[in-house]
Amino acid sequence: MIDRPAFPPEGCSFIHLDEVDGTNAEAMRRVLHGERGPMWMTADRQKAGRGRSGRAWSSQSGNLFASYLVGLSCEPRNAGQLSLVAGVATIDAIRRAGEPPGLRLKWPNDVLINGAKVGGILVESSTPAPPATIVVVVGIGLNLVSAPEDLGRAATFLARHGLVLSPQDALCFLAQAMTDWMRIWDNGAGFPQVRAAWLERAGVIGEPLTINAAHGPVSGTFAGIDESGALLLDDAFGRQMSFAFGDVTLSEKENEA
Repeated sequence: MIDRPAFPPEGCSFIHLDEVDGTNAEAMRRVLHGERGPMWMTADRQKAGRGRSGRAWSSQSGNLFASYLVGLSCEPRNAGQLSLVAGVATIDAIRRAGEPPGLRLKWPNDVLINGAKVGGILVESSTPAPPATIVVVVGIGLNLVSAPEDLGRAATFLARHGLVLSPQDALCFLAQAMTDWMRIWDNGAGFPQVRAAWLERAGVIGEPLTINAAHGPVSGTFAGIDESGALLLDDAFGRQMSFAFGDVTLSEKENEA
């Protein structure tokens, strides 16, 4: 039996829904009606889950579908760092049940086990009136007991690797980890610590990759992330390039979803 931390974390509200189009979509609707968080929202089923760039995200019963809504007093450009904060927190939450070989992060928003996707993160934001200068919704999907077969690339789930977590357990661990890392991140002031933690949980420097950027694919090797969270890539001509947006493929066989 794994001891669960207190939930919801102090000062945080919680909403559980049987069914919704998407937890991020519902959270953003509540932002428009004045919700500023911090708040966690989960659903047993999503009818129209989304990934990055509007891609459909299969939402199979028994997995975790959660959104974290929080009002921030930081520069809007710092809000994108929360994808990396959430990635670090998700790895920490999984580690409460165990650490399967190959558990890692892929920039900017994927959680992998041996190259197969086990979780994803979607950050959306709004700029309401003060006191919050920006409200961010961090959506986190984690495959606990099943994985979609139509993702377009390899996918897996934790139970396949001997890690048994109920959605309730996973949410408790995730919420505690997010609380801890949000405190460290501190509206961006603590991003150097987040950056170091993210790199420890990611691939090795020099790993071959391709990024599908705005002007087409660029191939090279992983050179880390910079002080803002952008991907650094060394190309074949010895140039180091920085990307704030784009989909990363780690091998020719991996089709990004």
